[in-house]
Order: sequence, then structure tokens, then C-alpha cells
Amino acid sequence: MKEIIPEYKNIQPIPDKVEEIGRKIVDSAYRVHKKSGTGLLEKIYESCLVYELKKRGLDAQRQISIPIQYDGLKFDEGFVADVIVENKVIVEVKAVDKIISVWKAQILSHLKLTRMRLRFLINFNTINIGKGINRLVL
Repeated sequence: MKEIIPEYKNIQPIPDKVEEIGRKIVDSAYRVHKKSGTGLLEKIYESCLVYELKKRGLDAQRQISIPIQYDGLKFDEGFVADVIVENKVIVEVKAVDKIISVWKAQILSHLKLTRMRLRFLINFNTINIGKGINRLVL
């Protein structure tokens, strides 16, 4: 698992509760990958991941619209999060040959917009799922 931490001053540690959610997300991703392997559509991995998270007692929701605020206005045309866990962690699910850098930039923007601190970018289209899990902290 790779961790990407942007260079911000005064970064506070992630709360223990959020870290525990993160561990369950990683464990669930390993479980889904072990049972399903590679080559499926993203929405299938997303569905299976949410199922595994719920089995672990977490509130996990799929395809959640996140509005944005700009100049004091709220716009519903924000972005759609693949999975939100416990309203504290966002998970972006991919099934691609290669992760491109623009997705990581988008994820950092999403963290800023939601004021959440932890987000995972998980690519299930890899032989070693550990290399497909990117943890991003703001």
C-alpha cells in the first residue's frame, strides 16, 4: 500500500477511529480481491467492497453526490464519490491498467471539498492488491 501525503504545514494525526475504518477498508479490499481476482468491472468491485464493509459493521454507501460550495453558494454539480464509509473516509474504486496522476490530484481536491482527511484510491486490476491500494491523507 502506497501512502501519498501532500506537503501541508501542521498536519495533525488521523484520529484512531478513522485509522480503524481505514484498516477495515484495506482488509475488505484484500478480501474482495482474493475472492474475485482481476478483470471485473469497477461497479462489481465497488458492490463487493461495500458488502464487505457492511459485514464489518461499517456504514458504507455507494455513488454519493457531493455538492460543492463556492463563494458562499452551494452547487449540486460537485462530484460523485464511489464509496463513503462512516461519513469519514472516501474510497475511489478503479479497475484499470495504470493509475494516472490526475486522479490523485482529483482525490486531494475531493478531500479539501469534503473536509475529510482520509481517502483511498484502490485499483483492483492488479495481481498484488497491496500495490493497488493508495492511501491519501490531507
